Amino acid sequence: MITALIVDDEADARSTLRTFVTNFCPQVKILDEATGVADAYKKIHSLDPDLVLLDIQMQDGTGFDLIEKIRHPPFAVIFTTAFDNYAVKAFKYAAIDYLLKPIDPDELMEAISKVKKTKKGNEERWDHLMEVKNHNKLDRITLSSHDSFTVVKLDNIMRLESDSNYTHFFLTTKEKITVPKSLKEFEDMLPHDRFFRTHQSHIINLAYVKKFVKEEGGYVVMEDGSEVLVARRRKEEFIQVLTGKSSDEEEKLGE
Repeated sequence: MITALIVDDEADARSTLRTFVTNFCPQVKILDEATGVADAYKKIHSLDPDLVLLDIQMQDGTGFDLIEKIRHPPFAVIFTTAFDNYAVKAFKYAAIDYLLKPIDPDELMEAISKVKKTKKGNEERWDHLMEVKNHNKLDRITLSSHDSFTVVKLDNIMRLESDSNYTHFFLTTKEKITVPKSLKEFEDMLPHDRFFRTHQSHIINLAYVKKFVKEEGGYVVMEDGSEVLVARRRKEEFIQVLTGKSSDEEEKLGE
C-alpha cells in the first residue's frame, strides 16, 4: 500500500483528486489533505507519506517552495497543476510525473504505477533532486510537447536550434524533438561547461564539436555533419572554451 498526501489550495481540486485516487488507484491510501505549503510541511512531518500529490501554484507559495523546505524526505512527488509551463522545472526537482488539470484518471494511474514504494528508492530520488540544483550535475532533462513528455539524457543532445518561440533538439540518435519553449529557457538550464550558445539561434554540445572553421565569420562542424554559426561577439569566448586559449594566442602558435 502506498500512503499519500494531497496538497492543493482549491477544495474542489482536492476532492476530485481524492475521488480519482479512491476509484482508480486502490493501491493508494490517502492519509490527509493539505491546503498549502505551511499546512503540507506540518502534515508531511507528522504523517510521513510515501507519496505527495502536489499542486504548484498555491496561496502561500509554490510546490517548489515546499520541496526546498524539506531535506531528504522519503517520499515521491507527482505534481498536479493547471499550468504547462513548469514541466521542465518539475522534472529538475525529480518529480515522478507531472499531471495537467483537469486530471485524466488514466494518466493518474500511470503516474501512480511509477511510484517507488521503498524508502531507499525515494531517498535516492531525493538525492538526485538535491544534485540537479547544481547545473553541473544535471544529467537529463524532460522535454514537454503538446501531447507528451520525453526524458532526454544530456549526453544524447547534439545541439539545439531556435525557431521563433520553439526550440528544436537534435539528438545523437538522429531524432529531432520540437518543444514550445524559447532557446533562452534551455540556455539557463543546461550546464555551461558542457553546452555553449554560439549564436542567438544555436546552442551546441561541446562534446560533439568536430571542427571550427574561422573563415566566413566562423562556424562549427558537429560530429553529425551539421554546420552551426558562431556569432562574432561569441567567437573569442568560444575559442577560449574550446581550446583554453585566446584567439591571439592561437594565432601566435600558428606562426
